[in-house]
Amino acid sequence: MPTTRIFSMTSLPRDLMAGLVVFLVAVPLCLGIALASNTPLFSGLLAGIVGGILVGTISQSHTSVSGPAAGLSAIVAAQIAALGSFEAFLLAVIVGGVIQIGLGLARAGYLSAFFPSSVVKGLLAAIGIILILKQIPHLLGHDTDPEGEMSFLQPDHENTLSEIAAMMGDLHPGAALIGLLSIVILMVWDKFPSLKNSVVPGPLVVVLLGLGLNRLLQHWGGHWMIEASHLV
Repeated sequence: MPTTRIFSMTSLPRDLMAGLVVFLVAVPLCLGIALASNTPLFSGLLAGIVGGILVGTISQSHTSVSGPAAGLSAIVAAQIAALGSFEAFLLAVIVGGVIQIGLGLARAGYLSAFFPSSVVKGLLAAIGIILILKQIPHLLGHDTDPEGEMSFLQPDHENTLSEIAAMMGDLHPGAALIGLLSIVILMVWDKFPSLKNSVVPGPLVVVLLGLGLNRLLQHWGGHWMIEASHLV
């Protein structure tokens, strides 16, 4: 049976650029998810390495996405609190992994055929809506409490919707400028074939532009300067 070579010299430049973009996105994502899950930051990096290298190598899939999941951060934090320690949670993860491997060896994957696809699509859509609503205040510079607000009812006695209403009087122009401009560039970049097929990808341009604008606003000072509360 013929096999497909995953690595080739012709795709090496694009693979290197894709790896750079994934690195710029994955590192802060892994750290942020670990922080939101009340786990050591190193565990987030380790989960990203295992998910990106080990799982990708074993599965040999060209389109797999593996690593820390933002949608599970609330579940992880709750289970760590219920079990009493991070070490006990790691033991539960190992037991769950053994069960999952056993189900794979038993060819139990066919059970997924009994679950309607709308369940999975609804779950993913719900996670996306939650993330969007939670990020709107941070996008516009309303960072009164950047941590601990993953649930609908927040520790500051606000909820997801009332937090969006409260931010209307507390917007940071510098953070909003960078956030909105980044979204516009990502939306417009793929509209032009010359930019879409260029060596430099849009997400990398957004990251570099954000860093440059931040330094420029710090040089100007004043009300537009982005302070530590708005940085990762």
